Amino acid sequence: MTMTAVADSAPDLAALKARQQGVWSSGNYALVGATLQIVGETLCEALDLRAGQRVLDVAAGNGNVTLAAARRWCDVTSTDYVPALLEHGKKRAAADGLTVHFQEADAEALPFADATFDVVVSSYGVMFTPNQEKAASEMLRVCRSGGKIGLANWTPAGFIGQVFKVMGQYVLPPAGVKSPALWGTRERLAELFGGAAKSIAAERRDFMFRYRSADHFIDVFRTYYGPVLKAMSSLDDSRRDALVADLRSLISRLNRATDGTMVVPGEYLEVVVVKK
Repeated sequence: MTMTAVADSAPDLAALKARQQGVWSSGNYALVGATLQIVGETLCEALDLRAGQRVLDVAAGNGNVTLAAARRWCDVTSTDYVPALLEHGKKRAAADGLTVHFQEADAEALPFADATFDVVVSSYGVMFTPNQEKAASEMLRVCRSGGKIGLANWTPAGFIGQVFKVMGQYVLPPAGVKSPALWGTRERLAELFGGAAKSIAAERRDFMFRYRSADHFIDVFRTYYGPVLKAMSSLDDSRRDALVADLRSLISRLNRATDGTMVVPGEYLEVVVVKK
C-alpha cells in the first residue's frame, strides 16, 4: 500500500468533529443530562475536592460536574463546544446562586495555559472526542503536577455501551475512529494517561436509568439525545421500527423493575488520575 493510499484512508477528524458538533447540538441533551446529576456529585466526592481549588470541566454539557464542584466552593471553569449547552449550564448555576465561568472550548485544543488547574474533570463528555489521544493530552497539559483528572465514562459492556452497539448495526460508526466506550476500560485509560500519571484509580459504578417504561426511555432519547435522534432520522420506517424493537428488547433483558416501569443499571467507570 502506498503512503498516499494510507493518507486517503485516514479519517478526516476535523470533518468528523464538525458532524459531531451538529449531533450534540441537535435535540436537547440538557434534558437527558439533568437526570445524570448524581454522577457529578459522586465524582466530586471521589476526587475529594477542596474549597478554592481551580476546576476545569471539559465537554461539560449542561454542567453536572460543574455545578457539583461549584457547590463545594471550587473556582470552576465550564467548557463545551456546543454554546446552547453552556447556556443551559449558566441558567442552572444562576438558579442555584453559584459563581461559574463559562467558556466555549474544544476539548482537543483547550484555550488555557499549561498547569492552570488543580483538577480537570469530564462526565460522559471527553470520551466522545474523535482524537482521543489529543483530548487526553490536553487534559494532562492544563492540569498541574500533583493535580487530578476525574472522569465518568460509559463502559463497553454497560447499558449505554450496548445501546451504541445496537445502533451500530443500523448506522455504521465512522471508519478509523476508536470507539468512545474504550474510555470505559482500564486498558485504554492506561494508554491515554499512564505515562504521565502517578496513579490511576478506576471503579465500576452503576447509574440507574429510571423511566416510566422502555418506550418512555426510547421516546426521550430519540427526541432529545443527539446520537439517537440522528440515527433514527437517518433510517427509513422499517429500519427505524427494527431499531426501536431491538432497543426495547435490550431494555427488557436488563430491566430490574417488575411494575411496568424501567429501572436499568448503566455501568460506568469512575476514574481518578493523579498527575506526576
